[in-house]
Amino acid sequence: MVQFSSINSLSLTDEKTWMWRGFPIAYQSYGETGPAVVLVHGFGASWRHWRKNIPFLGQNCRCYALDLIGFGGSAKPSPKQDIDYTFETWGQQVADFCQEVAGSPAFLVGNSIGGVVVMQAAVSYPQWVLGVAVLNCSLRLLHERKQATLSWYRRVGAAFAQRILANQGIGSLFFQQIAKPRTVRRILLQAYHRSEAVTDELIDILLKPAQDEGAVAVFLAFIAYSQGPLPEDLLPILPCPTIFLWGTEDPWENIELAREWANYPNVEQFIPLEGVGHCPQDEAPELVNPILQEWILRHGS
Repeated sequence: MVQFSSINSLSLTDEKTWMWRGFPIAYQSYGETGPAVVLVHGFGASWRHWRKNIPFLGQNCRCYALDLIGFGGSAKPSPKQDIDYTFETWGQQVADFCQEVAGSPAFLVGNSIGGVVVMQAAVSYPQWVLGVAVLNCSLRLLHERKQATLSWYRRVGAAFAQRILANQGIGSLFFQQIAKPRTVRRILLQAYHRSEAVTDELIDILLKPAQDEGAVAVFLAFIAYSQGPLPEDLLPILPCPTIFLWGTEDPWENIELAREWANYPNVEQFIPLEGVGHCPQDEAPELVNPILQEWILRHGS
């Protein structure tokens, strides 16, 4: 069995490239036999956020992790002019990856906004999705329908912040202020319950793509994105087996708001992960990996 100490065997520098719609997309893979599984990161992250999971799952699966267009090592084309950064776009990207790279339907695993992406892919392209596993799904609290349920001062504050950041100059300055090691570390220490998981390597993984041309525009486009699907829209029409894993100490995506999702008939399990924050796959791989492996192999067989 692959031990967690062996994750260093997965090179973080030797990534692969797939051309999608004429744009280079970065990805990594591990394993040559078994069912296909595709890992999808959250906002501002990359395939490297799954560096502790890919070798483990690759023992019994053909495991892939890709960078959504606009993030990580993938191209960052201009919003609106070259591409729309929406869940429909990312859902199509993931489905096309299953077809063109994995070469078969796959199990999809997503963290944060990646959870919405994999659900969108399953709904729009069910022929390429065998099952969906979601880790601390984004509740999309900035969505226009969610904002309508907020208290008036929070609603006004959210709308004001979005309008201010829509200004290119102000938005760029804001991005420059947060794209610094000290700020990223502070944000991660809020998101991660286990502070020892916030390493220099992790900060480098998140910061390096922020220096790419186009990164600021992608960031601002997503901040302004208040439309598209909510998880509650996709869950009732998911055509495949689904499980949720949720770090109980997530300060951004409250587990209590999501527990009712366990009542949907296609949700097989809703598994709380005690003492874990927003990114369980990176913070507690020893908890997440065996759960995902068992679920994938049970359905994949």
